[in-house]
Order: sequence, then structure tokens, then C-alpha cells
Amino acid sequence: MDDSLTALLLEETKDKMAKAIEHVRAEFSTVRTGRANPALVEHLGVEYYGSTVPLLQLAQFSVPDARMLVISPYEKSVIGAIEKAITASDLGISPTNDGIVIWLGFPPLTEERRRDLVKVVRHKAEEGRVQIRNMRRHARQELEHAEKDQGVGADEVERFEKALDKMTHDEVAAVDALLTHKEQELLEV
Repeated sequence: MDDSLTALLLEETKDKMAKAIEHVRAEFSTVRTGRANPALVEHLGVEYYGSTVPLLQLAQFSVPDARMLVISPYEKSVIGAIEKAITASDLGISPTNDGIVIWLGFPPLTEERRRDLVKVVRHKAEEGRVQIRNMRRHARQELEHAEKDQGVGADEVERFEKALDKMTHDEVAAVDALLTHKEQELLEV
């Protein structure tokens, strides 16, 4: 019974850590790199018939070249609301439209702006690392409760903690690898 309890706890923790990594990856995709990427705008909230709807549900996206994003709304009547949402966002890009589609031109990033974005990305990576460490702490607390309530043996606790520490180290290393890749992407001219 001890083995199955700790194995289940390890598996749950691994799943949660994997979700934390996915969250970090999604956060990184929203940071502008000077290249057109639909992930920058697809989750923007657009006011649509009295409710806020993600842009992804109102339009399709295409990237004709590295610095241009084209947004094609499913309904022409929503173009103004989409432009308003993009202008209100912190992207710093002015949309233009022809009544059918919206164009977003991404100017090259300045060196100073690149450095600022690297700081933002590092902060998001640290938040991901903290999430992973919190999951490790939570798993240890659950094991302590199981040790008291269900009599999990000392050997099993030691094996669990070694496996948990290795898993935590591996997941933090995965966040660091994502961070390194994103930093290189940001600093690339």
C-alpha cells in the first residue's frame, strides 16, 4: 500500500508540474519578439455584444511575412471592437484596416526594449520555478500526513523525497531551457 500511495502522489505532482511548464510556455508566447505571432493577440478580450470574448473566437490569423500579422474577422461589424482592444492592450502597435481585414505591422524592437522584455521573461520564468517548488512542498506535506495517518515507512519516505527532488530539478531545468531559448529569440536582431 505504501508504494502505491507514494507512486500516486508522485504521478499527481508530475502532472501538476507539467501543467506549470505549459503555463510558462504560454506566458512566453505572449511576449513580443519583433516577429508577428498570433499568440500575441489571440487571447485579447474584445467587447462583443455586451460581453468580453477572446479574439481567437472572432477572427482568424495569418502571417504573410515576419513583421506583419493579418486578422480576418468572421463578421465585418466587429472590426472596430477588435481595433479598440488592440489599441487598449500593452502591445504598442497601431492597427490599420480596409473594412475587411486588420493589419498589425510589428516594428523592429529597440535594444532597450529587448532588454526590458528579457527582464519580463525572466520574471515569468521565476514565477514558474516558484510554482514548481510550491508543488514540491505540497507533495511533501501530503506525504507527511500519509506518514502519520497511514504509517508509510521511513525507507519509502526517503525514496519518495529523492524522486521528488530529482523531478523538481528536472522541471526547473526545463523552465531554464525555455528561458534561454526565449532570451536568445528576444536578443536576436
